[in-house]
Amino acid sequence: MNTEKHPHWESCGCGGHDGEADVADAPPPELITVRDWLRHAVSRFNRAGIHCGHGVDNTFDEAVWLILATLALPLERLDPFLDACLPDDERLILHKNIEYRATERIPTAYLVNEAWLGAYRFYIDERVIVPRSYFGELLEGRLAPWIADPDTVTRALDLCTGSGCLAVVMADAFPNADIVAADLSPEALAVAQRNIDDYGLGERVELLRSDLFEALDDQRFELIVCNPPYVTAEAMTDLPPEYLHEPALALAAGDDGLDAVRRLLAGAAKHLYPEGLLAVEVGHHRHRVENAFPEWPFTWLSTRDGADGVFLLRREDLPKTPDSPR
Repeated sequence: MNTEKHPHWESCGCGGHDGEADVADAPPPELITVRDWLRHAVSRFNRAGIHCGHGVDNTFDEAVWLILATLALPLERLDPFLDACLPDDERLILHKNIEYRATERIPTAYLVNEAWLGAYRFYIDERVIVPRSYFGELLEGRLAPWIADPDTVTRALDLCTGSGCLAVVMADAFPNADIVAADLSPEALAVAQRNIDDYGLGERVELLRSDLFEALDDQRFELIVCNPPYVTAEAMTDLPPEYLHEPALALAAGDDGLDAVRRLLAGAAKHLYPEGLLAVEVGHHRHRVENAFPEWPFTWLSTRDGADGVFLLRREDLPKTPDSPR
């Protein structure tokens, strides 16, 4: 069971908001079993109109995740626990988490301090965005066929690493690679350090504070992966409340959402070996990228949901700068 006292329990005085139930109240006495709590949570979330966009896309799955994670139960096994009766201490914590999800619109990942990217579990709090990346799926296949032999990758870079989730997945995908995981935020790097340590990767993954390429000096890599900020200024004003709990630094990317992409394209050649690859996630902004760079030979990597959210470029496709190695 997640027994950490969430900071919001104190920051808002455990009180309700706009007529919502007061989370300081005792849990409803009729909620006894996990089945009772699941029904209650789904109804509570539907009535509150929560937005599901951090790993699940519906209120039932959100409720299952929150309940099982709060109770430290395996997420893939709901049925054996449905008729289990909960003691008072677990009922109180579960009640608070459900109410904060509904009233404060705090993402479940922050309430239970965990998120998943494919089969990988990560510690998460509000110092980082909740992991959600097409790279999770793409790295399962080790970026084949663009990387013919994953064992030959010896140096890889994860820019805008956030929680360090992609660096961990890359370490598995490319077992002979030393990886640099860079981020501008020291708070994010602290979370990344925890996840790197949890996976025992301290000797293979180097954490570096850097504004994109600025602190990388002359380091070069066979592969650079980046999931940068790419939310437009207009979209930032219309985000659901759940996303406002995430660091704006990791989301906002100027008027057209491409501020970071422009810098990546301008600086990547210097940091790639001659046969190196740059892979960048831009969400649903393929049209913006292609309109901004109409002559560039982007390769778009499709995922199972049909999205073309990641582009790939070879070093030879990138503009050479005066300090680019030959």
